[in-house]
Amino acid sequence: MDEGINKRKTEHIRLCLEDHVEGVDKSTGLEGISFIHNALPEINFADINLRSRFLDKPIKAPFLVSSMTGGSELAAQINQNLAKAAEEKGWAVALGSTRALLESDAHQESFLIRKHAPSVPLIANLGAVQLNYGYGAEACRRIVELTGADSIVLHFNPLQEAVQDEGDLNFENLLPKIEKVCSALDVPVGAKEVGFGIDGTIAKKLYNAGISYIDVAGAGGTSWSQVEKLRSNDPLKKAAAEAFNNWGIPTKDCIVSVRSALEDVPVVSSGGMKTGVDAAKALTIGADVIGFARKLLQAATESDEAVMQTMEQIELELKMTMFGIGAKTMDDLKNTKRVSIMGKSLLED
Repeated sequence: MDEGINKRKTEHIRLCLEDHVEGVDKSTGLEGISFIHNALPEINFADINLRSRFLDKPIKAPFLVSSMTGGSELAAQINQNLAKAAEEKGWAVALGSTRALLESDAHQESFLIRKHAPSVPLIANLGAVQLNYGYGAEACRRIVELTGADSIVLHFNPLQEAVQDEGDLNFENLLPKIEKVCSALDVPVGAKEVGFGIDGTIAKKLYNAGISYIDVAGAGGTSWSQVEKLRSNDPLKKAAAEAFNNWGIPTKDCIVSVRSALEDVPVVSSGGMKTGVDAAKALTIGADVIGFARKLLQAATESDEAVMQTMEQIELELKMTMFGIGAKTMDDLKNTKRVSIMGKSLLED
């Protein structure tokens, strides 16, 4: 099993770095949002403040290093670089699926990054479907203890599992099991997709089961059906996966839908986020924290300094957007009317 986990995780990283793994003709939908330039911002650029909070901890910017990897030798170096950079820049950071942490003694170091990120919010991660395969509250508690995480997020990936050669396909009756986990743990439990999106109806069911925050992980970025298609040795699955290369709910639609259904629940926007401008758009329509994954991956194979350089660019892009509309704080940005959605300007309201 050690070798199998290591091989799969390494293949996932390689494919995300080297192959075309985005959906075909599928965008985040954020291109339908634009900002109305303010020629008289009446603020000092130096005073722009990105500070926010997540999981009851302060963060220097409203950003999260999204769940990517763990359980392989390559993943260990990547996660270490991400953790060091996140600590330095004050971003929250999430681990890839920690199932391998419990199933294998190999490459445990790839998940034990708290020592590199002692002060920022750290999120552990487990596939929700594993609650039907012998995992429960005790396993989740053990993962939190081993990683020192401030939260655990359950990821939902039915389409990925359907294409994956080793896929776990029993998603039946998960809500009661999720509710047990949420009730038993002393840390917040979140829910996320892996790139096909969560809508408001599903988010409300998860919230009613005890989930504390929703990471929409919408379509427009990495498509895990595409990734698993490239990995698969099954000709039938490879052919069938082609029918799903534009599957998923665009990230913009996920944010709007979830925020409409759950007014006060923290929303993480991930899925195809590439720039600080993307982040600003997502924040204006209801997101609280913005997750970046593949945008950081190449830099994470190099060094923590390379990751920090990418983070600094994203932060600068967000600050420049805020300067361009005269927003000095996160609240100013979230409440701005200097935005146009699908051609309709909020300034006209």
